[in-house]
Amino acid sequence: MKHILIVEDEEGIVQFLKQGLEEENYQVSAANNGLDGFKLFQNQKFDLVLLDWMLPQMTGLQVCQKIRETNSKIPIIFLTAKDTVQETVEGLKTGANDYIKKPFSFDELVERIKVQLRDKAEQETLTLGPIEINIQKHSVTVNKCDVTLTHKEFDLLCYLVKNKGNVCSRTQIIQDVWGIHFDYDTGVIDVFMNAIRKKLNLKVDEDYIKTIRGVGFIAND
Repeated sequence: MKHILIVEDEEGIVQFLKQGLEEENYQVSAANNGLDGFKLFQNQKFDLVLLDWMLPQMTGLQVCQKIRETNSKIPIIFLTAKDTVQETVEGLKTGANDYIKKPFSFDELVERIKVQLRDKAEQETLTLGPIEINIQKHSVTVNKCDVTLTHKEFDLLCYLVKNKGNVCSRTQIIQDVWGIHFDYDTGVIDVFMNAIRKKLNLKVDEDYIKTIRGVGFIAND
């Protein structure tokens, strides 16, 4: 069950949203000021935040900024009466994913929540042929069978799949995956690639990661 945090100082709106979202099968927690809202966020795991703009103790913008300092991915939707272009841009620049003006349709809000949660889920899952990678769970399956990779093998596979369709040079890989920005023996990449291919145990005709001789590697469906 997805857990939603509501930070809103109007009790009537909180109760309306809480009841409606629980009927939609969401778990809901709420705070009526910015400071308590951020404390709740720090102490519990949430999947999405509904955030009022004008709040006591910490404004919605301040809460959004604080959340983004610790979590760059969680969807944040502003609920606010502010609706000028400048204010909208300010909210989005602070890190909000969406912006809905009060008064709003509950059905529209639910659809926007679904979009944000769906987009988040898609970002957390990578696929390459029969290979499926769940970034959040740090798991890999091939044809629904679990595959155990080391941390660096996982990082390398993710990097290639995220860049699917593009040739990744050994220099790029050693810089982006290993964080090494000086001359280094890139032969280590081939050792890791051999280990990954062996663990994925793909058939001969399932050449989803090709070696580009003298250059690097490319992942393709």
